[in-house]
Amino acid sequence: MKRWLGGLVCVLLLVCMQQGNAQDGDSMLRRKRKPVEVEGKHSPRTALRWSLIPGGGQVYNGQAWKVPIIYGLLAGVGYLIYYNYDKMDTFRDEYLYRVDHGGTPRMQDYAGYPTSNIYSLYNSYNRYFQLYSVIAAGIYALNLLDAYVFGHLYDFQIDDNISMNVLPSVQPSPYGLQPSLAMSLRF
Repeated sequence: MKRWLGGLVCVLLLVCMQQGNAQDGDSMLRRKRKPVEVEGKHSPRTALRWSLIPGGGQVYNGQAWKVPIIYGLLAGVGYLIYYNYDKMDTFRDEYLYRVDHGGTPRMQDYAGYPTSNIYSLYNSYNRYFQLYSVIAAGIYALNLLDAYVFGHLYDFQIDDNISMNVLPSVQPSPYGLQPSLAMSLRF
């Protein structure tokens, strides 16, 4: 089942990336024509499509150094999600067993814990599981945002003609008495 689902996700990603590349002539006549992208031009939309695979958009933008950071964060948060889910599941099973069997413990490791503490531990691990799941979604969203923004800024050129001048200036007084001295910044 997992292989089938993984294959389906890969096929959907390929279809999204190839959108509009394999259209027949009749469908082109019925639609409005989209502007044709110049071969070799950098596209933010393509960067966003590639970033559906974590780190793909960063590689497309020429920022492959970010890929280990993205995968490191996702792996760390993924481990925390797994750990907290496993503990939450253990304490949920222990609590439900105690409720169904009059308070007798199921596992000897938790025999010294009262049932209320088992339920509190279950709630605590459940909260952390949900928190880390939201953090993982946030990391993935930042991956998408980073690829899209840097896809737009890919062709942005900064040359040596950028300068800043700090000059003294004389400003009129709001009360009309004496002008005041100030500093002006010019970019």
